[in-house]
Amino acid sequence: MSAALMQPGPKRIFDMLRNGLGAPLVVLALLAMVVVPLPPTILDILFSFNIAISLVVLLAVIYVQRPLDFSIFPIVLLITTMLRLALNVASTRVILLHGQNGPGAAGKVIESFGEFVVGGNFAVGIVAFAILTIINFMVITKGAGRVSEVTARFILDAMPGKQMAIDADLNAGLLTREEAKARREEVRQEADFYGAMDGASKFIRGDAIAGILILFVTVIGGLAIGVLQHGMPAGEAAATYTLLSIGDGLVSQIPALLVSSAVALLVTRASRSQDMGGAVTGQVFGQHKALTIAAAILLVVGLVPGMPNLAFLSLAALVGYGAWYMRKREAEAAIAAANPDPALPSPEQAATAELGWDDLRPVDPLGLEVGYRLIPLVDKAQGGELMARIKAVRRKLTQDIGFLIPPVHIRDNLELAPTAYRLLVHGVPVATADIHPDRLLALDPGGTLHPIEGIPGKDPAFGLDALWILPLQRAQAEAAGYTVVDPATVVATHLSHLVREQAPELLGHEEVQQLLATLARSTPKLAEDLTPKSLPLSVVVRVLQNLLIERIPVRQLRRIAESLVEHAAHTQDPTQLTAAVRTALGRFIVQEIAGPATELPVYTLAPTLERVLQDSAQGAGAALEPGLAERLQQSLADCAGQQEARNEPAVVLVPSQVRAALARLVRHSVPGLSVLAYTEVPEDRRLKLVGTIS
Repeated sequence: MSAALMQPGPKRIFDMLRNGLGAPLVVLALLAMVVVPLPPTILDILFSFNIAISLVVLLAVIYVQRPLDFSIFPIVLLITTMLRLALNVASTRVILLHGQNGPGAAGKVIESFGEFVVGGNFAVGIVAFAILTIINFMVITKGAGRVSEVTARFILDAMPGKQMAIDADLNAGLLTREEAKARREEVRQEADFYGAMDGASKFIRGDAIAGILILFVTVIGGLAIGVLQHGMPAGEAAATYTLLSIGDGLVSQIPALLVSSAVALLVTRASRSQDMGGAVTGQVFGQHKALTIAAAILLVVGLVPGMPNLAFLSLAALVGYGAWYMRKREAEAAIAAANPDPALPSPEQAATAELGWDDLRPVDPLGLEVGYRLIPLVDKAQGGELMARIKAVRRKLTQDIGFLIPPVHIRDNLELAPTAYRLLVHGVPVATADIHPDRLLALDPGGTLHPIEGIPGKDPAFGLDALWILPLQRAQAEAAGYTVVDPATVVATHLSHLVREQAPELLGHEEVQQLLATLARSTPKLAEDLTPKSLPLSVVVRVLQNLLIERIPVRQLRRIAESLVEHAAHTQDPTQLTAAVRTALGRFIVQEIAGPATELPVYTLAPTLERVLQDSAQGAGAALEPGLAERLQQSLADCAGQQEARNEPAVVLVPSQVRAALARLVRHSVPGLSVLAYTEVPEDRRLKLVGTIS
């Protein structure tokens, strides 16, 4: 004998219901109630159970935190509706079979509703039943059905946008894969739930119509049976069967009204998690100004002669006390927010308190500090767009550079000027600028038709001359040929430019480890051979940083890893490995510089200068003579300017031995110049010699 059969009776029954027998038994019981005649005692128990389960459903809806937490509600709604209809059929059968025996023929519950609730007057009962039916059918059920229909339509229309937003947050690194999967599942459940509620609300409407029809059928059938079969006088038959039918209808309509109210409460709630009682108290009665005005109006009405003065004055006093109490609580909360937390240690206690590792706060990789007048740019509640722009910048840079750009921690700084902001990398300020949050920045790209009025300024990202103009001047500036951008775009562009320059500082061991983990999912053998088998992680990090220093994205991680594995057996010097990787990425590097053009314009070094640079590179600790280095920088800058005037890339082609030294020399002085080694140019790329640098 199994262990489940050896358990006590109630526990065994409960376990059997939990193990999958509950739903079939409930459906079979409902079908049996429709077919098998039930004695009045069983009907009393089932009617009481129907009222109890309706109350439980209503209270469960009130206390649930959000609609999706009660996702089984459409099925519960269907089962309770089937239960009421089955009870209607069973009670109608009993009324028609035994109604001639008096008001107690269909059980004590129906008799009590017929005698106590409507006072034994079937005319009053008809009116009460009609009012309950109108309230349930015309007001609650119709409104809940309309809300369910509209909500389901909006949820389904917004579903693709929500999925795209989740994908965007996942690509931006704001969500992990597990969190994104959970969010997608939640979106799907929300759509399924409101779609099911849209259909389930039709059950309530059909139940209300069925209740009305069953009442009329029972009354007419009872009159015919009482007069024709049992020989009852017409008046007595009408009173008896009508009272029984009204009692039966009220017993069904009250649970139906409770469940309809539960449906309306559930579909009109917000999707976010909230306590219904706390939300109503805080949002309806949480405004002391509204309560104060209401108390004053009630006081005036209570002083009018002929009005129920006691009732209105009592309500005025009660509402006035509530307004005073709410205002007192708000004042206490404001004082508590302004003063330090009393649970925190005093300065004297803090001086003697023991420090711990929790007191050491990590430094944010990227930070943005703003003056107080720039806070509206960050605050979404005030229409600020800077957060969305920064998220878009992070997504674009992540795709371009090849690793996840860390989030930007934004905070206000009262030490800054009101309209100033400061960008920080690992806690160190790297750029500061002033903007006008109530104006637009008009940039002159060259060739503008006529000047416009504005406050002179500089583009923070590139240092171009610009004007801060009023929003009303936007159309005029654009017609004159200016490029007009809003302050949020100015800050976001500055941040984008800064991140591209500081990318080597933002790529550390943790980021490289994540890149290798991503590589391992597609090519596990290559990632395993790379580190720690061939190279330590620190060397891989340094090579990738060297590439970023020379403005080479690390998107081609697989090609980089293959090159490192190939050359790791010969050297582990990051500089030499970087040169090898550059050679492997030659086609990609040239593509980034010159685009799809088949011809690459280049400058070369004069033989004498080339020998000087080679001797300098081979000598231990040797360096160029300062005068020579200055003249070389000037010559390279002139070449870059000439190429820019021709709208062509500026490229210097040099031997591999001197490429790194020359690139380091011109990295900051001539940022638009690319220094390539002979081995980095693909064989199928044609070279056009523009000039020689001597």
